[in-house]
Amino acid sequence: MSSNAQPRGFKDRLQFGFIRAVLWLMRRLPYKRRVAFSGWVLSRVVAPLVGWRKRIAANIQLVAPETTDAEIHRIQRAVPDNFGRTLAELFSPEEFVARARQVTLEGPGLAALEQARAEGRPSILVSGHFGNYDVVRAGVIAHGFEVGGIYRPMNIPQFNEIYVDSISRVGKPLFSRGRRGMAEMMRFLKGGGTLAVLIDQRLNNGVPLRFFGHTAYTALSFAELAMKYNATVVPCYGIRQEDGISFRAVLEAPVPHTTPEDMTQALNDSLEAMVRQHMGQWFWIHNRWKDIPQIQEATS
Repeated sequence: MSSNAQPRGFKDRLQFGFIRAVLWLMRRLPYKRRVAFSGWVLSRVVAPLVGWRKRIAANIQLVAPETTDAEIHRIQRAVPDNFGRTLAELFSPEEFVARARQVTLEGPGLAALEQARAEGRPSILVSGHFGNYDVVRAGVIAHGFEVGGIYRPMNIPQFNEIYVDSISRVGKPLFSRGRRGMAEMMRFLKGGGTLAVLIDQRLNNGVPLRFFGHTAYTALSFAELAMKYNATVVPCYGIRQEDGISFRAVLEAPVPHTTPEDMTQALNDSLEAMVRQHMGQWFWIHNRWKDIPQIQEATS
């Protein structure tokens, strides 16, 4: 860790000290217990305190009103549990990667990636905040691909160093969101690289597509890049299994090149179908359907 990155102010120092202490304590536990304990803490302690359960219920009632109260209650516990387990896996890169690279890659997407590589073309692996998306990245790397990832820098500099170090152990290169990182990412893609991205966060500058039957503002940028560089676009998912520690890795058939809007809608539809099968594994805490009033009025 570099000594140049110091927390900025008392609040940052306090937050970083807490994070560092939690990580130190977690690493004292064996891997399976570490993952399970992190899920329990996020589900049973953090989620009620910070209001996640209310937001999860509100989102589900909005887009899937047929969901029973008992199922909503299950999802309210399952979502932060999956998130907590994912965090423990993120900060346990050696153990996680060793397991992830042993997972069999299912579906026609792997053959499509191999064909693109043989032709010298790039590929884009597209997922969402579902299960643990790094399972696929680690698995594809284990098949000899160089897979780049995009990340958003953390606000606390020292924590950002720990975070970047952890995700870089899954695979490199990594591209920071921002002008420089995006320029590096485009060069990597243009050179025939494989890029892993998530598309399920709401963006004010996105277009009003559909997700669970409601308007969800979604960026078209990765579909546009795919068309520009003739990249193969593969929806993919790391699906957590009942034991909470193992995964299935599914690489679906590539999305055909049509228009950026149609391609991105197809990606939304793919993610929705996967979430409907595993409702407790998507990050229902997102404000995915928080529409911009002016745009909502203009498109109604």
